[in-house]
Amino acid sequence: MTDQDSAANREASATVVGDFLLRRREQICQRWADETLFRTVFTVSRDEAVEAAGALVEALAVVAASGRIEDLRAPGFAGVAEQLARMAASRARAGAAPGQIADEVAALRHSVTALLRADLSGADGAATEAPVVALTVLLGTLRVFVMETALSAGEGIIERQRLQLLEVATPVIKLWNGIVAVPLIGTLDSARSQVVMESLLEAVVTQQARFAILDITGVPTVDSLVAQHLMKTVAAARLMGAECIVSGIRPAIAQTIVHLGIDLSSIITRTSLDDALAYALHQQGAVIVDRAGNGGGPR
Repeated sequence: MTDQDSAANREASATVVGDFLLRRREQICQRWADETLFRTVFTVSRDEAVEAAGALVEALAVVAASGRIEDLRAPGFAGVAEQLARMAASRARAGAAPGQIADEVAALRHSVTALLRADLSGADGAATEAPVVALTVLLGTLRVFVMETALSAGEGIIERQRLQLLEVATPVIKLWNGIVAVPLIGTLDSARSQVVMESLLEAVVTQQARFAILDITGVPTVDSLVAQHLMKTVAAARLMGAECIVSGIRPAIAQTIVHLGIDLSSIITRTSLDDALAYALHQQGAVIVDRAGNGGGPR
């Protein structure tokens, strides 16, 4: 048999599969609606699962009719890509790993293969096996397609969670009228520094803050990159009309800054958050009285 004959036989088998999928659509939908992949996603109504299964069967029929049963980019898949993405994302949110989702897709093959064999029961062996192989290849391609979709959905969830953690880790606190503060804890990288800047500038606008305190007491080390991020944040706050104060500079960090030759002379610095707050209050004309101190006089 020549390559042309083999290709022709594969196309003929794929056509048989496409016709079978459309002809047996209702039976396949009913069976697939009870499979884990559909049952765990469409928990409110079984009719929704049947409808979603029907859309997938029709898409597979289009792929089979095109003869591109091994092509992940076959046009037929485009019609259900969004649906499969939602299903994969739903399973991922429920804790299913991409491999588990792929196994759930693979489980769809058994019921539909049994229907195809029953459909072809009167044919000879070769006429039966070729379409079954084509169907197996088609569903294998679907499995890979869903795996890619699940991985993409998983990456999207991880990225959203990472951004949410960044936002939670960089709260902006209103300390006094016109004074806000950002207590930084942990390492500062480019992504987190961007979140800090955006959160701080938003707070400056909403709180009409005149002073913004960046407290780095919880930042383990300050290198040239961290210093650059701080200076950019200070400059951006100034453009918004707020004066920035950097507090929490410990002796070890001060020595590191000097050793690196970083010039922070244009930035107001204080050793602690309360010193920074006292400075900001004083600049606003407030008098701070230390009642716990010996003299109880103003600071």
